[in-house]
Amino acid sequence: MAIISTEAIVLRSLDHRETSKFVFLLTKKCGKVLGVLKGIRKDPRKFGSSVDKFSVNDIVFYQYRDSEVHLVSQCDMKEFFPEVRLDAKKILAAEYAAELVNKILPLEEPNPGVYDLLLNYLRALGGEKDLGRLVHMFQIKLLALSGFRPHIDSCVACGAGVKDQARFSMVRGGLVCPKCRVPDAALVPISAGAVASLLYIEKKNWAACQRLSIPPAIKRELKYILNNFLIFHLEKNIRSAKYL
Repeated sequence: MAIISTEAIVLRSLDHRETSKFVFLLTKKCGKVLGVLKGIRKDPRKFGSSVDKFSVNDIVFYQYRDSEVHLVSQCDMKEFFPEVRLDAKKILAAEYAAELVNKILPLEEPNPGVYDLLLNYLRALGGEKDLGRLVHMFQIKLLALSGFRPHIDSCVACGAGVKDQARFSMVRGGLVCPKCRVPDAALVPISAGAVASLLYIEKKNWAACQRLSIPPAIKRELKYILNNFLIFHLEKNIRSAKYL
């Protein structure tokens, strides 16, 4: 057993018995962790946090070797994002990101890149006017950081570069050039602008991506392709996605 002290973002919480809560936490040191806070519902003052979704907390937990559930002994609120919680659409955007991370990441595999991405996203939400753009930035970077990256550098069938008239294959997870015929009923056209946006967001840092302007037509393309790609390859629906 090890005692771990780390910063963590609450992804989801569930009531456990009459007095306690299970929490899925994205931690800075250990990746996604499932913890239990015993007695928090009976005595909320026992912890310095009510473990609200997408809040940032300083936690201490006992990491057991023979269990996926770890005892959280200390949890103190660090960031709450009040500007996000005052706007219904921003709450949904924050909940979507937390749900997506929870669905994609396995337990206890450190991924500091995803932690920094989610934290930057939540901090940006408060002052963001174009929520669709921010959500797509998050989706694209999360896919790249978690190993689910779509193949958009070349044709997934023949390896040739793709410039014009590209199509996107949900089944193969990437671009298909005009010369290749693949047995995929889910092929959809994708513009050069949408491909360029995907590549730019993947490669640039968060600050540079925030300065990127995405035209409405390309945002519609990205929404359709990214949402369907995630559903197809995760084999799970993201419940909060339908409200965005």
